[in-house]
Amino acid sequence: VCFTLGGLDCSISFISHVLGKVCIHGRQKEILSVLVPHLTELTQSDCIWQRMCWRLVECVPERWMEAVLLGFVQRAPGADVLSRLLGNLVVKNKKAQFVLTQKMLLLQYGHKTAVLQNLLGYLSLDPLRRPFLIQVLQELLETWGSSSAVKHSPPEQQQYISKAILICLSHLKESEIESCRQELLTSMMEGVKCHLDSNLPHIRRLGMIVAESISLKINTDGPVLKFQYEEDDETRELKSLLVQTTPCCAVPSLPDEEEDEKAAGQPSVSDGDRRSQTAAPVVPAGESDSELDSDDDLIPYDMSEDKELQAKAPLYLRDCIEVLTGCEDVDKWEATVKALESLIRRNPATTREVSVELAKILLHLEEKTCTEGFAELRQRAQVAVLTTDPIPVAQYLTSQFYSLNYSLRQRVDILDVLVLAAQELSCPKSHGKTKHSVTSKPGIQLLPGSDSSKDWRRIVDERIKSKTRRIATGQTQVELASGPNEFNSVAGHFFFPLIQHFDRPLTTFDLLGEDHFVLGRLVHTLAVLMYLAVNTVAVTAMGKALLEFVWTLRFHTDCYVRQGLLSCVSSLLLSVPAERLLEDMTEELLEAQAWLGDVVEKDPDGDCRRLALHNLLLMENLKKKLQIVPS
Repeated sequence: VCFTLGGLDCSISFISHVLGKVCIHGRQKEILSVLVPHLTELTQSDCIWQRMCWRLVECVPERWMEAVLLGFVQRAPGADVLSRLLGNLVVKNKKAQFVLTQKMLLLQYGHKTAVLQNLLGYLSLDPLRRPFLIQVLQELLETWGSSSAVKHSPPEQQQYISKAILICLSHLKESEIESCRQELLTSMMEGVKCHLDSNLPHIRRLGMIVAESISLKINTDGPVLKFQYEEDDETRELKSLLVQTTPCCAVPSLPDEEEDEKAAGQPSVSDGDRRSQTAAPVVPAGESDSELDSDDDLIPYDMSEDKELQAKAPLYLRDCIEVLTGCEDVDKWEATVKALESLIRRNPATTREVSVELAKILLHLEEKTCTEGFAELRQRAQVAVLTTDPIPVAQYLTSQFYSLNYSLRQRVDILDVLVLAAQELSCPKSHGKTKHSVTSKPGIQLLPGSDSSKDWRRIVDERIKSKTRRIATGQTQVELASGPNEFNSVAGHFFFPLIQHFDRPLTTFDLLGEDHFVLGRLVHTLAVLMYLAVNTVAVTAMGKALLEFVWTLRFHTDCYVRQGLLSCVSSLLLSVPAERLLEDMTEELLEAQAWLGDVVEKDPDGDCRRLALHNLLLMENLKKKLQIVPS
């Protein structure tokens, strides 16, 4: 490739080889940070330099083309500059076409948003390159709508693909949208289903945003999709990508300005009319004072301190059951829901008599009015019933988890209640006692109605304290709460029924199939119950059953389920005594260790890799601890 400069023929193929070799050897930043600004300035108004720049990149050998192109796309200040520097290289060179339309968009996902805007804007700025923009959008939508890609690709890559789709949509023309409207609609329906099926809120929200954007593009006149999700900086950034325009289309603001000018001139007239209209009725002609309404002289009653009458809540649990099951008085029903938890905790004996019935009512209870915090009130009442009478209520709830005719929401509610109740039962009930180091003698007071023979140790201790002289005055010390672990005797009733029937599909409930969201919640619930069962009698049997459960589901495709399984392994290693682990589960632990190593190396989800590495460190610490123990 030769050019004539000053009457001499010059070739730039050597410079292209040098540029490619420098970039492929890791000096891309150093050379292109100087070269790209100079070429940007030279090609701005000189078409000869533009052709020279195109030839410079075209003559780069194919094996070095990727490094050079990546540097140009990353360092170009905009899509229009990139178009001047590269020309129609993507049309002429197959390697460049693969890098720009396949590798940088579908195989890589670490580039910044500005790089995506440069690349896709470059494809949109020339009629010869626009077919590649449509092709890229179709391939991105195919990947975005693939259930396998949603399950196995990391969230960062899915966010990258979503950004690329939104930028592509912002560059489409009306004629192009019209030609591929049906394909866009089909891709949107398939993709949004895959994303809404995900257990990760971030992935679901990405699907909602992209689906809304596609719907907005293809239904300009009719109704569009609208989802409810939390607005944050990431959401606003994604939506801003859809409204970006190409540099050549950034002018049409004159009509708006003209309308603003017209609108700016109108208020003077309208304000004058409005003043004349409002001023007219102030002094009406021919109207005397006698014709004024005499009611204006009446003084209204002061009702600022009036309070709305509220229905009284029942005082007995059986009355609460009657109100919740058959009362039509909405105010009384609401008052009962608000007072139910305190009634249950104040009357444990009565609660035990009706505990299962009350648990059944609360499980099926639906909101009749717009009661503030209804879900939380119902959940707290369920936890109160379960902690008051753990065994029969836990047996009822765990049996209903695998029963027919329950919604997924009710099954998840059962899991949440079991976890909260287990946390409450495993925590000591007695509050911390504040001990003041003071010189004054504490008085000895017996509780009214208590038998002094039962409190002899407390009386003796207080007499000793009263006779003890303390020389130094220290800070107030709070004794840590202590008490028996009430979860010890009931842990098995919470745990084993949940782990028994997970592989038995029902007509409306299939944990190993489409209901993998509930499976993920179940796995995380088992991990929490295992962790809370530390130092309990059943902890070893629970650990062995949990390890078999984890081993069965270790290759599950959903990353949320895999995260729960790895959390189960962590809970098991922290709760089961080391001696029991090595004596009863040696082979299982060795197999689990090999599996964890594979997860660290091969799992696409970052959280799964982190949890697996954490479990390997726990196993290593366990080995060291046992080696230190003297024989």
